[in-house]
Amino acid sequence: MSDAAVSAAVSEDEAALGTPFVKCLVRLIRAQEFYCLWEGKSDAALLADFIVTRKQRRVIPGMGYPDPQALWRLDMFYTAAGLAIAERYRPVTSPILEAKPLRPLGAGLPVPGVGSFFPEVHRFGFETLRQLAEAGTKLVDDATADAKASDVAMA
Repeated sequence: MSDAAVSAAVSEDEAALGTPFVKCLVRLIRAQEFYCLWEGKSDAALLADFIVTRKQRRVIPGMGYPDPQALWRLDMFYTAAGLAIAERYRPVTSPILEAKPLRPLGAGLPVPGVGSFFPEVHRFGFETLRQLAEAGTKLVDDATADAKASDVAMA
């Protein structure tokens, strides 16, 4: 990679870290940590778990029960979206989805429908910090636009 490409990627990451959604996600992650192990980590280092490249996705198996780390990423992403909506629009919000790891009911008996609601949950993540920021910001923008439209319709 040339120096210009590296500096462009670094400036994209810095811009992504400055978005309100990503700031909210970082605050949420830091609030989840109780033992001060992440105190010296940068925001980019905290968000490194959310970066899953194509090469990494190919290695992750698509079958079986989701990894708790993948469920944690999914939960943090959508909880941060709810908090960002609350910051922007000020309605009372609460998470409507909580992903927990499931285990088989019996020895070797599969649970029907497991993984059918979100087949790519094992591979949840984004290629870059910029894509993470764009996806979260779009989710928040769409939700607040829908909420404002329904408020106007109700008035």
